[in-house]
Amino acid sequence: MAKGYRPVRRDQPFLLPPDMREWLPEDHPVWLVIGAVEHLDTAAVHAVRRTGGRGARGYDPDMLVTLLIWAYASGVTSSRRIGELCRTDVAFRVICAQDVPDHVTIARFRAAFPDLAAGLFTQVLMLCARLGMGQAGTVALDGTRIAANASGAANRTEETLRKLAAQRAGEHAAADAAEDERFGEGRRGDRLPPGGAGGGSRDERIARALADLEAGRQAAQAARDAQARAYLDAAAAGQPPAGPPPAAAAAAAARQRLDHARAAQEDLIAAREARDAQARAAGHRGFRGRRPVRADQAPAVRKARAALERAQARAAEKERKATAKKDPVRNITDPASRLMPVRGGGFLQGYNAQNVTSADGLIIATQLTQDTTGMAWFGPMLTAALDAATLITARQPPHAGRPAGPGSTDPHSSSITMFLADAGYCSEDNLTLPGPDRLIATGKHRDLEKRARASGGPEDRARSGPVAAMAARLATSEGITAYRQRGHIAETPHGHIKHNMRFRQLTMRGKPKAAAEWAFTATVHNLAKAITTGHLTPAALASLAPQPA
Repeated sequence: MAKGYRPVRRDQPFLLPPDMREWLPEDHPVWLVIGAVEHLDTAAVHAVRRTGGRGARGYDPDMLVTLLIWAYASGVTSSRRIGELCRTDVAFRVICAQDVPDHVTIARFRAAFPDLAAGLFTQVLMLCARLGMGQAGTVALDGTRIAANASGAANRTEETLRKLAAQRAGEHAAADAAEDERFGEGRRGDRLPPGGAGGGSRDERIARALADLEAGRQAAQAARDAQARAYLDAAAAGQPPAGPPPAAAAAAAARQRLDHARAAQEDLIAAREARDAQARAAGHRGFRGRRPVRADQAPAVRKARAALERAQARAAEKERKATAKKDPVRNITDPASRLMPVRGGGFLQGYNAQNVTSADGLIIATQLTQDTTGMAWFGPMLTAALDAATLITARQPPHAGRPAGPGSTDPHSSSITMFLADAGYCSEDNLTLPGPDRLIATGKHRDLEKRARASGGPEDRARSGPVAAMAARLATSEGITAYRQRGHIAETPHGHIKHNMRFRQLTMRGKPKAAAEWAFTATVHNLAKAITTGHLTPAALASLAPQPA
């Protein structure tokens, strides 16, 4: 048994070693993060910082980058909380070397994310490639919803936004009149300097929300018009697409049929009048036979007119139902965010992040979008992934094991040989885009495998069309085995970011800043992956040459 207790001497002058490098063990991850930032080309980070002039010296940008990386990796995004940890947490104190930045400095530095995040993402991705990471053979695309720094309760319809704008304008006019009466016209002693109010005032956010609604309405109308034109052009060429035509195209096609029927009847009337004129010129009373009726009374014209009225009525009813179903809304806190449906029901005010992940867990391409679905982003993300694979190949060491591309004799040839995606990306266009081989689910994975076990005969694989061909391929044992990799590759990074890093909500508002913060989060994930997999070690850092500018 212990003979007593250890003394608690809080008045001890100094217990920590005088050398800060002895505060944490050599294998602590914070040293790897510090060393990794030292191997990055951070010229762009330094370019946004000001030096010289009056005032105290600024904080080293490399230190602030390291501080934010460690904070996000530790699940801390609040600038105030980061400042507190710089005083109380040993790892944070080591990073800032006990020269604690205040939360304003941290917040202002993070506000420069839109200019820095893309470059940092590429820099860290290339660092991981130099460490031998980035298996580009099989990659997977997946989306994840991330909450915005805004509440769903702040959504307003266009009518409400216009009322708010009018109300605010009235309040400003009343305030201006009262101040002119008190201080004299044009004289005020409480004016802020130019730009002092910032760019995020409530009035500006209401104006941006209204402008965004109008832009969305115009884009939707342009898309409907383009769809109608494409259908009409195909129909005019004798190859109308399968299925019912779009509502706008149906009305336009009905109008074309009416115009053709009227023109045909008018041609009959003109031809009869020409024959009558020839007969009278020859001394006859006129051409015998039944005269054609007026164009508006012709049976074909009446039938075409009735069809047009029905098509217009259907289009109007469809538009009415779409309008009555739910008025479009915009958020007055973050107008760029959207209501996103989430699994299990309900909605989330946020964004939809699209990520392409390599087989060893690196996010090689990322994009934060406002779309509730990811189908339209398959092509752009495929292109971004191919570009990233090319960059990774150029930086990987010769000994890095990589799958060989089709027809390649080089065992270290790096190209994307298989691109995996779930059913949210399934369309004929995405299946037929030029590029690497791909597997895109045509339904839920469990349903695909169940159907494959139930049928899978030759008659099921003889169907035509890209979607049917893909369904048949996914019913084979090779297709099932290859597609089973998608869940692990694509969804593991999302789980790590949301659960291990505890990053479930953006702190920045507005699309550019929100997208930059997400790119920075993906950067932190990649660096953490390099550390946890053992690729980033002190020895590996020591063996790397400085990153070229």
